[in-house]
Amino acid sequence: MEQLIFELATTEPPSFANFVAGANREAVTALTLAASGGGRETGTVIWGPPGAGKSHLMHATVAAAAAAGRDARFAATPAEVGDWADAALVAVDAVDQADSAAQARLFSLYNALRDRGAHLVAAGSRPPGRMALRDDLRTRLGWGLIFEIQPLGDADKPAALTAYARQRGFGLSDDVIAYLLAHGRRDMPSLVATLAALDRHSLAVKRAVTVPLLREWLQREMGLGPPQ
Repeated sequence: MEQLIFELATTEPPSFANFVAGANREAVTALTLAASGGGRETGTVIWGPPGAGKSHLMHATVAAAAAAGRDARFAATPAEVGDWADAALVAVDAVDQADSAAQARLFSLYNALRDRGAHLVAAGSRPPGRMALRDDLRTRLGWGLIFEIQPLGDADKPAALTAYARQRGFGLSDDVIAYLLAHGRRDMPSLVATLAALDRHSLAVKRAVTVPLLREWLQREMGLGPPQ
């Protein structure tokens, strides 16, 4: 039952604030700059394995751009890209899966955005030079900034969770971290969502985030009766 704690934590909308950067700080900095309209590069490409956080960063970039009052568009697949040449920022996930029609649209879109000083952010499973795309599109994607997004290793997660908790304004003890890592999914989105939910609960009941509080919260949410 305790593993279900991760099912009880409502995931917050992706943002830079709830992305634990780890070794990806340079990429986050570049995407933050692109979202604000800064930077001289038209394109930014992030790549890496599934679960590394690429989609989170894409959504965070679009959300930050929109919050800054910029016209930002997001496509979960290249096939969803529309006539977006007038946008300030376009983010396209899974760009390396584009078919020939989508590649043609992306090529035209990149050129239009470059001419206007706008931004294209793309994500894929490999760097541009190894994407199975038409040469002219692959070349243009390679002109800009390229970052490999690296998932956090288990050894790095305690420090990352501590830093995230500190950023939210609360302390996190080693025993809480050990409990979280031992009783459910170990991917960072689930861990961060759980910490955010625990933080909200601790503020509501005016108690610190501790293992007893975590257990009581689980008991209450699951309707299991008084904690043992």
